[in-house]
Amino acid sequence: MQHRAGFYEKYIKRLLDIVLSGAALVILSPVLLITAVLVRIKLGSPVIFTQERPGKDEKVFKLHKFRSMTDARDENGNLLPDKDRLTGFGKKLRSLSIDELPELWDIFRGKMSIVGPRPLLVKYLPLYNEEQRHRHDVRPGLTGWAQVHGRNLTSWEERFEYDVEYVKNISFALDVKIILMTVHCVFAREGINAEGSATMEAFVGTKE
Repeated sequence: MQHRAGFYEKYIKRLLDIVLSGAALVILSPVLLITAVLVRIKLGSPVIFTQERPGKDEKVFKLHKFRSMTDARDENGNLLPDKDRLTGFGKKLRSLSIDELPELWDIFRGKMSIVGPRPLLVKYLPLYNEEQRHRHDVRPGLTGWAQVHGRNLTSWEERFEYDVEYVKNISFALDVKIILMTVHCVFAREGINAEGSATMEAFVGTKE
């Protein structure tokens, strides 16, 4: 399957991303500032967590988020498991998706889109099968079709199926639907963590 961008994706989607992310950065600047101060006090510095993630066409970029975990280590200097470093404050940031707000800057600068498959870890790139790899045919998103269908509570394979389905059916109506469903998920605090885990279990590839 070779992805062919339609009129909306070619000429409208990026313009909407610039306008909406720019407006959100201005309107939410007090929230961003207050969150930055609280993160510095409760979790330390750096306030912004950066990590390389694959974007459109698998080109790697630096993603920005508010940190939500401490740097707690064991007696050998190794970082503790995520569940041990994720504080109550960090859980609240995640449950309200406030930790994701710095990604608005990544959207504004063209590395991400408001709606699209979530940017995952670079180390997963060799593990995708041919169909799953199509999730990188478009810019990654702040939210996506997979996120409004259970977020971290669905399996990797199910999430990738939703991602590819989105890539095949991008439209203005679908983007609006996903944004509205995202608002509901955030306020309902649905699907934040995988069962028995502070974060989603690592992807190890799909058995053929």
